[in-house]
Order: sequence, then structure tokens, then C-alpha cells
Amino acid sequence: MRKIILMSSVSLDGYIEGPERQIDWHRVDEELHRFFNDELRAMGGFLSGRVTHELMADFWPTADADPANAGPVAEFAGIWRSMPKYVYSRTLERADWNTTVVRDVVPEEVAALKAGPGGDLVLSGADLAASFLRLDLVDAYRIYVHPVRIGRGKPLFPPVEGGPVPLRLEGTRAFGNGVVQLRYERP
Repeated sequence: MRKIILMSSVSLDGYIEGPERQIDWHRVDEELHRFFNDELRAMGGFLSGRVTHELMADFWPTADADPANAGPVAEFAGIWRSMPKYVYSRTLERADWNTTVVRDVVPEEVAALKAGPGGDLVLSGADLAASFLRLDLVDAYRIYVHPVRIGRGKPLFPPVEGGPVPLRLEGTRAFGNGVVQLRYERP
């Protein structure tokens, strides 16, 4: 059965974006971008909220047409276009580029997605992740900690109800730019 993997970049102090939604503090260099591409190419689909999807859809469909975006950026454009995408939104009417619009996070529907063929499913975006976490639907985590404190903004994790959630460390990887990947799974 496929897993739901929460994959996100965070500041050292746990934020995914600054108070004005800025992510310019991300340290994505060629090494890290190639690693992202290798990880994401093996996935079976992207799960995101409307805001994340629209940000991605504003850039990635044609990113490889610009010669300035050679290398891993151009490569990811192809990965993004071809990957099945599930956008959770109550307001989005339709979406292009191999995208299915889903209205609500329904555990039975998520279970059916997990039972489908293909690779694991990547979950992104703090708001959608909060819904999946609240319903106990996240199986694994790939968190990329960037070597910067931003002090305030949107945290990746909402407050936990019901006490600690134990996780098992599956591995770590340090990149040359100071980013560290932490891989955890549910025991």
C-alpha cells in the first residue's frame, strides 16, 4: 500500500513561510534540487491545497521553455506536469495538468488513493497537512530543515491534541548548502 508522505522545507524554527508568505529564505541549490527531483520522480502523485497548487501552476507548466531554467529546474517542470495531482479545494472549479480537484479530506477516499497503484503520495502545504494530521492520515515525513531562523510566519505543524505522536527516525542527509533532510515514519 502506498504511503502519504508529508514533504516540506522548514526554517530551523519550524516555519514554512514568513509572515508575508515569503519563501525567499529557502536554500535550494543544484544539489538539493536534483535530490528533490530524484525523490519526487518516484512518487505516485502530489497532494496539495489550492494555494500551493496555484503557486506551482503559475510557474512549472512552462518553466522548461525558458533557457534560464536549465538543469534540475527544467527537469522538475516535466516531473510536475506528468505527475498525477490531487488538489484539495472547495472553491477551485477545475485545474489542468493532470490534476483532480477534491473537495474535502475524507479518510475513506484517502484510503482508496493509498490502495491504488504506483508510488507513494507526497503531501505539501501547511493547511492541507494540518487536515491530514488531524485525521491521522500521514504515514511518513521528509522534512528539509534550512539553516535559517525567520522568527515568525506559518508553522508547519499545528498544535497536537491528545499528546505526543511517536515517530521512528529512518535517516538523515546533510547537503552542502547546510540543509538537512530528516526522514521519519510512523512505528
